[in-house]
Amino acid sequence: MKDILDQLIDWHAQATPCALSVVTRTWRSAPRPAGTAMAVSADGEVAGSLSGGCVEGAVYELAREALLSGRACTETFGVSDDDAFAVGLTCGGTLDVLVRPLRAPDYPPLQELTQLRADQRPAALIAPLNDLEETANWQWALATPDSLPANALGEAVRNALMDGAARTVRNDGVGESDQTAGAKPVSELLIIPFPTRPRMIVFGATDFAAAVTRAGAFLGYRVTVCDARPVFATRQRFPDADEIVVDWPHRYLESTRDRIDDRTAICVLTHDPKFDVPAVKAALRGPAGYVGVMGSRSAHQDRLERLRRAGLTDSELARLSSPIGLDLGAHGPEETAISIAAEIVAARWGGSGMPLARTAVPIHRATGAPAVS
Repeated sequence: MKDILDQLIDWHAQATPCALSVVTRTWRSAPRPAGTAMAVSADGEVAGSLSGGCVEGAVYELAREALLSGRACTETFGVSDDDAFAVGLTCGGTLDVLVRPLRAPDYPPLQELTQLRADQRPAALIAPLNDLEETANWQWALATPDSLPANALGEAVRNALMDGAARTVRNDGVGESDQTAGAKPVSELLIIPFPTRPRMIVFGATDFAAAVTRAGAFLGYRVTVCDARPVFATRQRFPDADEIVVDWPHRYLESTRDRIDDRTAICVLTHDPKFDVPAVKAALRGPAGYVGVMGSRSAHQDRLERLRRAGLTDSELARLSSPIGLDLGAHGPEETAISIAAEIVAARWGGSGMPLARTAVPIHRATGAPAVS
């Protein structure tokens, strides 16, 4: 959804009608998670993708029909049959899709969401999934952490903002504070979270750091490059960074500690004990989900000894990814950055880092969401 939000706002500004299609549920090996969205304009332009190609053609036609009729609909797509041209998911999964033409009242929440994202503030869109025939009453609700009710629905939205996964939840016990006067209880709700971008902090203004910065930006991280040497930490050298800081790494970590959480990835690429040992010590004693350090195996052993002398325990050192990255046989900054990015992705989502051909794990791992009752 976040990938097509700007396009929806642009179409609205141009008075171009459009229909929005959103994945509301998935089962088994569905290629994209709930909350994935695709939009089709009245001019036939497409934004986004639902399945990587399996069902887009059929959903496109449903969207065109919704634009003509003004009515919402739902459709389920499952395993395709023996006909190679049948609509279905060759990956073996199943997904539910909601298709609905957008109306003028839908856009104020989307515009407010755009501003919240620009301000790096988390929010969630909430949409009812029952009574689809009553499209005049169907409308997004926008929730922020400071506006959530202290009930099961509020907890479900908080959980969605924490794990970043959209979900469809039952809401059978709606109270008076959760609905407008006279409104019927909503039995199902789709929650699409828009958490703030996770942070990546790269220490060391080197050519390897520039490549890691590009990879981090590509993955959606808000990237900070920090180096104590102002001649190297420049915008010209790091055009893809969101922030460039001239400071000692450990001192910067202390100053930004309240903005680091378990989604944060810290990459120490300084190659200098006077920089990286204090930085790694501060990083490992904070909540960052990933801490990696570049260096040879001998440099790693020397660093471990220095860190132990600095007071770090074996359990703290066990969190350290060093030498940084997966074994891809990488050469040069760009390939090394890919190996580092691959390890960060694996650490974030619990991947093994092994070739899929040598594992039996599900390729598309589901993110479950408990029902709200």
